[in-house]
Order: sequence, then C-alpha cells, then structure tokens
Amino acid sequence: MIVPRTTREAILAKLHAKRRAHEPIFIASAGSGLVAKLLERAGVDCINTFSGARLRANGMGTMAMMWPILDSNTQTIDYTEQDILPALKGDAFVCACLNANDPLKDMRTVLERLKAMGVLSVSNIGPSIGYVDKDSTLYQVLTKSGITFDHEIEMLALAKQMGMVTVGLAFDLEDSLRMVERARPDIFCFHAGTTRGGLVGFGNGESIADTARRTEEVYAKVRAIDPDVMLVGHGAAMETPEDVQYMLDHTSGHGFWTGSSTERLPIERAVSEAAAEFARLKFSTGAKRP
Repeated sequence: MIVPRTTREAILAKLHAKRRAHEPIFIASAGSGLVAKLLERAGVDCINTFSGARLRANGMGTMAMMWPILDSNTQTIDYTEQDILPALKGDAFVCACLNANDPLKDMRTVLERLKAMGVLSVSNIGPSIGYVDKDSTLYQVLTKSGITFDHEIEMLALAKQMGMVTVGLAFDLEDSLRMVERARPDIFCFHAGTTRGGLVGFGNGESIADTARRTEEVYAKVRAIDPDVMLVGHGAAMETPEDVQYMLDHTSGHGFWTGSSTERLPIERAVSEAAAEFARLKFSTGAKRP
C-alpha cells in the first residue's frame, strides 16, 4: 500500500477552481475507511478525521470526545493512518482535526508526523474549547488552567507556516473574528451548533432559516477581515440536502461541511431498514425442518 500524496498548492488550486466555477466546496467527516471511500467516490473534496467521528462510528455522540476517555490526538492520528488514508485514491484530500490544547504533545511534532503520513491539512475541531459555553463555570476553569482558544489559533498559524492547508473553525462571532484575523486560515467554517437528528443528535428548535441568518452574519464580518478566505457552514439545522441547499441559496459562503448528515444518519437509516427487512423473514408455511 502506497498512500497517495498531494501538496498545499494542488489542494488550493482545486478549491479555487471550484470557487471560480461557482461550485460548492464539499467537506465531510469520516469515522471509518468505508465511509471515507464512499465519500470520496461521491465527489467530496475534503474528508476530515477526528476522534468525534471515530466515536460516532462506534455508536456514540460526537461530544463523547470531550470526556477523558481517550487521547484524542492519538486516536485521530492512528485511525487516519490505519483506516482512512489506505481507503482513498487521492481524489479527496484529508484534513485531520486536532486538539491544540493537548498538554502531552508538541503540536509542531504532531503536524510534522501528519505531513509525513500524507495529510496536508488540519483543523482545530478535535475537540475545541469552543464547544463549551462561555458563560459556564467549566469554561472559566478550563481557560484559567491554560486550555484556550488562543492555542487553537496558534496551531493553525503554525500549520500554515509549515505548508499545510488550514481550516479554522469557531462557534460564535467573537471567536470567528479572532480566528480569521490571527490565523488567516485558508478555509473558515462557522459551526452553528451540534447537528440535529438521529439517535444521538441534538436540536435546540432552531430553523434552517435561523441557522442561515446567523451564519451569514458571521460571514459578512469575517469577509471584512479577509476577502479571500473560503467560507463554509456546518451544524445546527443543516441535517438534509434540502437544508444545505437552503444554506447555499441564502448565504454568501462557498460550500458546506457535513458530519452526521453524511455519516451517522445515513448509516442509522440504512442499517435499521435493512436489518428490519431481514428480521421480518419467516419460514415458509409447510416447510419441513429436521
């Protein structure tokens, strides 16, 4: 097995070509090699890997990655190397989502290992302190202990200096502006919230129109800082292709990022339906059995 290699220049050339052609950039998460292979075959531009996606593949929710049940970066690196990269032909590039607040690892060393593996893109989602409500005691305790959004920004700035394609992510306007102004990511994703739907999805009652409105407000502010940054949306009410089409029609972004929508939810539906069909099978009337 020889994993296909790419370069920052090749990745950006493809993405900018899609932008000029007014074609949406498509990023999707994968927690297993099979899902990654199917996503690439379907035409996904970027497949991202992170511990939350791997946990989703095991039937847990994305937020399971927030608890100290595993070494997030080790999980991401191992399954990216062993499961994801060997499954791909090179039509899609891989973005590894890292925990920049890992106290046990030098992020420069982590980035160098990823590059050696053939991963030329990183993001700050796996996990991010942005998942924690800022008005909570937990957020204050984490920040005081040195777990900060600044580390995520610094990691992406370093990755870009090292020749990697960076995907910056934030959950609110304040962090969005800080991320784009200081890290200057190639792609910025506004994460509107945990995706609803399915067995472990979470919905706060927000409509797709609300998600689009909030996303566009952030896009406008971010574009004022960096007019060239590529913008994608993710999460909240973006559950179905119809939802994403609404986002494309009602925001000024350049694409979208799917997680559960193209990974957990389709698997839940397909396996449930297929297994139910098999479970309904009966022996034919009169059939002789020993």
